[in-house]
Amino acid sequence: MNPVLIYLIVTAFVFLLITTFSYYGVYLIRHYVKHRRILDHPNERSSHTVPMPRGGGLALVILVLGAGLWFVLAAGFYKGLIFLVGSAVIAWLGWRDDLHSLSPRFRFLIQGVVAAMSILGLGYFKVVTIPMFGELQLGAVGILITFLWILGLTNAYNFMDGIDGMAGGVALSAGIGWMWLASNMNNSFAFWVALAITAGSLGFLGHNWSPAKIFMGDVGSTFLGYSFAVLPLLASDQGGDALLLGTLLVWPIIMDAGVTFIGRLIRGKNVFAPHRSHLYQPL
Repeated sequence: MNPVLIYLIVTAFVFLLITTFSYYGVYLIRHYVKHRRILDHPNERSSHTVPMPRGGGLALVILVLGAGLWFVLAAGFYKGLIFLVGSAVIAWLGWRDDLHSLSPRFRFLIQGVVAAMSILGLGYFKVVTIPMFGELQLGAVGILITFLWILGLTNAYNFMDGIDGMAGGVALSAGIGWMWLASNMNNSFAFWVALAITAGSLGFLGHNWSPAKIFMGDVGSTFLGYSFAVLPLLASDQGGDALLLGTLLVWPIIMDAGVTFIGRLIRGKNVFAPHRSHLYQPL
């Protein structure tokens, strides 16, 4: 049989397997968190009106980490361990926040340490591509930009997880985009991580599409934000195109969170306080 055809069949099988595991994994988590009363209670920034189970993103986290670890052990791609350790810490921090709300200062401290560790292990963006202007050499400033990119997208994704299907839907489309990019870059680790994110998000959406039965929670949203921030570093040699393409794939998250952040900053509002001024909320 044609090796390419075998590879496509195996890829499709793994995709369906992860999607199935994700769907039933979220189902089990949903009943567990309801029993433990791990609920998202409505507040001033909520779009829901009754307490809802949260933490469904834990199933996606476990499946992505499992797929990544399998590839690291099978192919000996130990650089991928940086991503696995960093994303596991971010997910653990999110899960703790889902169980017992943590202080923003503590969350930012741990996320900052993970971002710094990721830069030490995976490098930083030395070049950025600006449409119509070409490539811009960043030099040492790239370290700061990469740090803010990882920290910013991790939290922006969490801030934007506010309506049914949004975080999972963006992850599904961005994951498909990263599968295509990684296959063209011949980066197998990034491809399988993206495939696991895509399939895991599809399974999760079976429970989160409106009307949602469970929310993703910080465990899933911060994990996805970190993953999409680090994938450009994993997929290429810190080239400008990787950052540009990585930005475009999660542009709805970046644009809404960025415009809202700047607007509240200009108006003198507390940018870290809960609010209902994201663009998606009035829409």
